[in-house]
Amino acid sequence: MNIFLHELKAYRKSTIIWTSSLMGIVIFFLLMFPAISKDYLEFSKVLEGYPEGVRKALGLELESFGSILGFYSYIFLYISLCGSIQAMVLGTSIVSKEIREKTADFLLTKPVTRTKVLTSKLLAGITSLAITNVFYFATVYIMAGQVSEAAFSSKLLFLVSITLFFLQFIFLTLGILISVIFSKIKAVLSVSLGTVFAFFVIGMVVSSDSSQAKRYLSPFKYFDTKYIIANSKFELAYLIVTVGIILVSIIVSYLIYTKKDVHAV
Repeated sequence: MNIFLHELKAYRKSTIIWTSSLMGIVIFFLLMFPAISKDYLEFSKVLEGYPEGVRKALGLELESFGSILGFYSYIFLYISLCGSIQAMVLGTSIVSKEIREKTADFLLTKPVTRTKVLTSKLLAGITSLAITNVFYFATVYIMAGQVSEAAFSSKLLFLVSITLFFLQFIFLTLGILISVIFSKIKAVLSVSLGTVFAFFVIGMVVSSDSSQAKRYLSPFKYFDTKYIIANSKFELAYLIVTVGIILVSIIVSYLIYTKKDVHAV
């Protein structure tokens, strides 16, 4: 029994739906860019009416909003929210479904170790997210070329876009950790939405604060698109934290999953 292929097949429909949704969202928003860039001066006057704290919370940068990269950075905040929900739902359900569907005893009596079971599920989740990101970035690159009259940096577009995968990786591993600790999760969507939205709201709150330390409270603030565009790189400290969260989540998940009693009911 190839668990990896089985999980890929099981989440094939979900991956297609989420990928198509993210592609549709970015197409919809980028189609608005020509009209916004054409009347940027008038549009910026409207945005100036918003309090600075609100603009920061919404990710609005007036000085760059009229460029394709600046506009994309703004809409990317909400695209990353949708992508994070996808990853969290996937991570939370991919392990706990064995308990919900009462197939845990059947799976674990097969001649495979628990380590291999969890590894196969983790790799299947990563592969699903990687597929989503490949199609997503291809869509972004094509659309940016179509709607932008000015030249833009493909490297910067990629650096901003790849942060979606990093965020999804964080929430995938957090979802797996939660499902391993609380294996009898019945409302996967509720848990996933609650967790992701909590971090998203925290991110919006800390955006209006000048303290850099508070950014560590929300993964949504680990990748500052303004910094990425200005410096063509990620902030090392937050990149290290990202890797740390992923590694700790994976290691703790393995330690718990390989030792805890797993019941089908």
